[in-house]
Amino acid sequence: MPEQSSLTAQLKPHADRMRVAHLRDLLSADPERFERFSRTGCGLLLDWSKEKLDAVAWESLLHLARERGVENARDAMLRGDLINGTEGRAVLHTALRGGNWAPTQALQEIALEKTRFLRFADDIRAGAIAASDGAPFEHVVNIGIGGSDLGPVMAVRALAPFCDGPSMHFLSNVDGAHAIDVLDGLDPRRTLVLVASKTFTTLETLTNAQTARAWLAETLGEGQVGQHLAALSTNADATAAFGIQSDRVFGFWDYVGGRYSLWSAIGLPLALAIGAERFEAFLAGAHAMDAHFADAPLADNMPVILALIGIWRRNALALVGHAVIPYEERLARFPAYLQQMDMESNGKSVRMDGSPAQDATGMMVFGEPGTNAQHSFFQLCHQGHDVVALDVLIGRRVVGEAVSGRAGVHHTHLMANALAQTRALALGRTLEETRAEMAHEGIALDEIERLAPHRTFPGDRPSTTIVYDQLDPETLGKLIALYEHKVFVESVLWDINAFDQWGVELGKQLAKQITPALADPRLAAAFDPSTRGLIEALLQKEE
Repeated sequence: MPEQSSLTAQLKPHADRMRVAHLRDLLSADPERFERFSRTGCGLLLDWSKEKLDAVAWESLLHLARERGVENARDAMLRGDLINGTEGRAVLHTALRGGNWAPTQALQEIALEKTRFLRFADDIRAGAIAASDGAPFEHVVNIGIGGSDLGPVMAVRALAPFCDGPSMHFLSNVDGAHAIDVLDGLDPRRTLVLVASKTFTTLETLTNAQTARAWLAETLGEGQVGQHLAALSTNADATAAFGIQSDRVFGFWDYVGGRYSLWSAIGLPLALAIGAERFEAFLAGAHAMDAHFADAPLADNMPVILALIGIWRRNALALVGHAVIPYEERLARFPAYLQQMDMESNGKSVRMDGSPAQDATGMMVFGEPGTNAQHSFFQLCHQGHDVVALDVLIGRRVVGEAVSGRAGVHHTHLMANALAQTRALALGRTLEETRAEMAHEGIALDEIERLAPHRTFPGDRPSTTIVYDQLDPETLGKLIALYEHKVFVESVLWDINAFDQWGVELGKQLAKQITPALADPRLAAAFDPSTRGLIEALLQKEE
């Protein structure tokens, strides 16, 4: 069977047609464009009517999804086939939040471990498991990096109104300043330390864990340290050697990748913060999105739609930048979380069989909350040379008590800004419109001619908007699962493995080689001239 042509080649006729069509014209020519290019599901509204495509291009994208086996790949993932070919593993993070697709054994072991870590969380919250002096824990320090840090940090911040347990603190960077900043001011007698590392060998995490352990021992004494430690790991021997009791070690499995592990015991910090019942609601929201992904037709399937938008942006329009803009301050770490999920998953250049990828894969994901982002990098989004595609997230209402009775006023301004930005990005402002507006302001004609080009906006900048009711545990679960499945569908269309991350390994290996040279400069001779010169510069003492 002849090999399929690339996505870029198949989409080129549509891309050529759309290149000369401005979003302003697409929106004005079709009064039903919103109805045509929006869907609701799982309590979310997905609107892609401001993406630079038409109905013909959209049908072509749906055809590609069918042709390239998205439905079969989805089903294979959900039932636990070994789809992570380079590591010979199943991909079963969806089983962590329920469903009957996965093998029975996996569901049973997941249920058992979930019962253990959620009971531990509620016992800590209730004081049934207490500090070495019998008093309740008031603080929890989670030590991890990558998926063992980004997920819990993001989720605890996102669900701040629901956090009524111990205060949560997160330590990830091997920079000693981070340990100082996190531990300084905490009372070791009131602090529980969680060490999150599946293998219990991650250098950054273990370095920080040793520092935190010494900090505990200095105040509590060596004999009491174990009562202030717990681990999220599968390495029982290493956690025991560290002094962590076996009943305080909670594991997960090789079919759960780090960036998909928030639903497992890695989510213990969130469970400690919000309690087991709310954590179950968080899982239920993700499971609802899983069920939608499993059952909805491709044309109505929200993760598939979001993935096809991504393929269109990357391979038809040749865009590189993808900004995630939540108009929700509590989602401030959501862009960073998605950054790892997307770029670590789809930052690949070879296909499943090891041959070079046919198409450009992955995008540069970044973002900040609106409205802050409007006052920084939105300048480039509106008037920069390169087009950046945006995902805008906005809730209908805010969770939490009013700010001096003015929460409604705040949220009205927030919603107005979200809608204004996507409208401005799409429509822009022509030179003629700019001149007319300046004339209406009474600006002199010579000043109009001088400044009008600077105040003109090209528009034609694509965006997709996701609307939810309010940011509660269930909604957060839905949003995360939506993007998880989006990333997976993109990987299927690109024929790449979204579930390995060999790209993070080489730098870690080289760091182990360089470390001895930072203690003995003579060893620097083994490295390239640039690295050797930098080692010497870093070790140079100021006179």
